[in-house]
Amino acid sequence: MEVERSSTDAARDPAPSSSSSLADLETAKRRPRRLPSRPKSFVPAVCVLAATVLAVVVFSADSPWSFLQDAPPSDLTADQLLDGLLTAEFSKRSCRSRYEFASYHEKKKNASHKPSPYLLGRLRRHEALQKRCGPGTAPYRAAVRQLKSGKGAAATDCRYLISISYRGLGNRMLATASAFLYAVLTDRVLLVHQYKQDISALFCEPFPGTTWLLPSGRSFPLGHLRDYGIGSNESLGNMLKANVISVGAHGNASWSDGGDRRPPFVYLHLEGGYDFHDKLFYCDEHQLLLHGAPWLLMKTDSYLVPGLFLVPSFQDELGRMFPEKDMAFYHLGRYLFHPVNDVWRAVTSYYRTNLAGVGQRVGIQIRVFQKKPTPLQHILDQVLSCVRREKLLPEITSSSKINASDQAILVTSLSSWYYERIREEYGGGRVAGGVHQSSHEGRQKWGDTSHDRRALSEMYLLSTCDVLVTTGFSTFGYVAQGLGGIRPWIMPSTPIWSESDLAEKKEVPEPPCVRAMSVEPCFHSPSYYDCTARRDVDVGKVVPYVRHCEDVSWGIKIANQSS
Repeated sequence: MEVERSSTDAARDPAPSSSSSLADLETAKRRPRRLPSRPKSFVPAVCVLAATVLAVVVFSADSPWSFLQDAPPSDLTADQLLDGLLTAEFSKRSCRSRYEFASYHEKKKNASHKPSPYLLGRLRRHEALQKRCGPGTAPYRAAVRQLKSGKGAAATDCRYLISISYRGLGNRMLATASAFLYAVLTDRVLLVHQYKQDISALFCEPFPGTTWLLPSGRSFPLGHLRDYGIGSNESLGNMLKANVISVGAHGNASWSDGGDRRPPFVYLHLEGGYDFHDKLFYCDEHQLLLHGAPWLLMKTDSYLVPGLFLVPSFQDELGRMFPEKDMAFYHLGRYLFHPVNDVWRAVTSYYRTNLAGVGQRVGIQIRVFQKKPTPLQHILDQVLSCVRREKLLPEITSSSKINASDQAILVTSLSSWYYERIREEYGGGRVAGGVHQSSHEGRQKWGDTSHDRRALSEMYLLSTCDVLVTTGFSTFGYVAQGLGGIRPWIMPSTPIWSESDLAEKKEVPEPPCVRAMSVEPCFHSPSYYDCTARRDVDVGKVVPYVRHCEDVSWGIKIANQSS
């Protein structure tokens, strides 16, 4: 990991090579503190030693006791609090990214993108719910005891939603943001399932005075949550098929016992391969049925928010929360996701060393969906064709080296080959800030926390750019554009699984890229079923602010009505 340097040091020292940037993130260790030698007088020595140890434990930013280190800051500005999106109830040292994020996005300030007062009120209300009903509270212990009993439970004030996300980090962040919005809409406590403690190694706690992490170990009775799938008996779809749940002709929903008691939990299977009955989750009558369930388990790898905007009973509330509907993830992501200190230190150090001080930062995110990680010339040609056609980078002429543009280029890719070719094209002084790549992992490594920490760093570095070129279908790019509030140029992408695919798809598409209609991510697997009409419809035409995606023709995304 890069050592933090002042702007003077950065100007004096040459920029590091791409291989030295974020690759050593996991090796950063705190230097051991040397305790004072034992004095002649034993009792005073004990006091000094105790005070020293207490100071070391409490004032370490990474200590579990860091909540004692200082009072919540009183000098935070509206910018640091993202115009009220964040509260001032956290200490600065415990999670530096929370209040420093805004300073790396100052050039993109836009008064029209401020969160609505209604959204701020809902967030404060939800924080109180998390604190009142979250892990460690009497209501939570009672709810877990009821769950362990295996018996149905009557509705209570404290109800829970467990988010089970999977695949790459981009997928998991989008899935978690979706679960959070659904939890806010339905007044449920959000608990995030961790896999190998990955969430706590990546993100700070978003809710003051409590945790969003589902307690691990034997204390929670439902076993391996990732094992739930389309065949699970507890899924909404399978309970509908088995008539455990029934919905009448007039939309009246009931449980098979005819009473107020519900099953201990309901599993919501909302991943890409879900079937018709699982998709009924998006129907009002089934939402009414789910309302009283004390526990819901939501498994997805997708950004479900556009689907929630199509649920009639949610539309008024969502309209009040997001007057600018196409800023939903922009606000949700900035509220929820705050990189832990060592990840944030890597982000800011790399930024200051390589990207600061230029007039414009151009981010190029390249993702190739293929079995063999072999560099492809037509992908490089598509990137270069896009930046030239849209005049995002200067034309290369004999005088380009003299009249260098005041730009820096950040390339993110699993391969270093694309970065090296782009550096050959635009390096050598053609862009004043140079061409940079922070890491190149070779291949995606699901479930590898070290890999995810570097990926998270790159997402946040891309979010600081002024201009973005992204690869279609990539959730990595979706997260970066959403956090930065940037409408990217999207390069159409088609998966390449065989040599025949490569032969068919090696031509550069025309146009090579298109401007996104909004900063919102695409929902790749929506339901096409109109619950009122009882038939499939074109969900990209139901309401004016939900449209088909530029990069995934069958997907939907939220757009400004005037886009």
